[in-house]
Amino acid sequence: MTQLKLPEHLILKQMELGPLANYLYFIGDSRTNEIAVVDPAWDVDYLCAEADRHGYKIVSIFLTHGHPDHVNGLDEILDRHDVPAYISKYEAPFLKPKHKNIVEVENHAILKVGDVQFQCLLTPGHTPGCHSFIHQNVMIAGDAIFIDGCGRCDLPGGDARVMYNTLYNIIMKLPDETVIFCGHNYGPAPWATIGDQKRTNPYLTCTSEAEFLQQRMGYIL
Repeated sequence: MTQLKLPEHLILKQMELGPLANYLYFIGDSRTNEIAVVDPAWDVDYLCAEADRHGYKIVSIFLTHGHPDHVNGLDEILDRHDVPAYISKYEAPFLKPKHKNIVEVENHAILKVGDVQFQCLLTPGHTPGCHSFIHQNVMIAGDAIFIDGCGRCDLPGGDARVMYNTLYNIIMKLPDETVIFCGHNYGPAPWATIGDQKRTNPYLTCTSEAEFLQQRMGYIL
């Protein structure tokens, strides 16, 4: 496995919580100890206690998408921390949380935590508004891609053809050294580089969209 090299000054804490093996994250700036919480769910007491234990200040919430297992702690954490919660403007209306602190963002929007910048990258397929957060070589990918897998596309708003485009024309076009941190602990490792995944992820080795749909997604064309 490729050795993990994180950018200077980046806070990145990965936490597994809940019955669906969700990965939640603190991401932020070690110079200011300001953080965003990515996909607050399942155990807000734990998240807030961990932030306090490390001396982190929660200044924003980043949402990769609107499925309940990624947002079921949102209202509670916003009750404790009156901060903006960012979600893609392209997320399906029925998946967008309803809260006064929700801020909809465009593809390629830049969000700052302290002096660390994160680019929002639209990576749909699992939902219409799935987006990832990128800082230098780090990608918080939500359910767009898993280690040796990808997000399911059979839920309302999912689209396997859109997922194919996301995997092959967006994610695989990123530098090979980009490190993927996904939304669930469904694979053999907690993270991997895109270069690693091009070799081992069966969803990234198809020779055509038809092969992806038939052999990976089980579609009858």
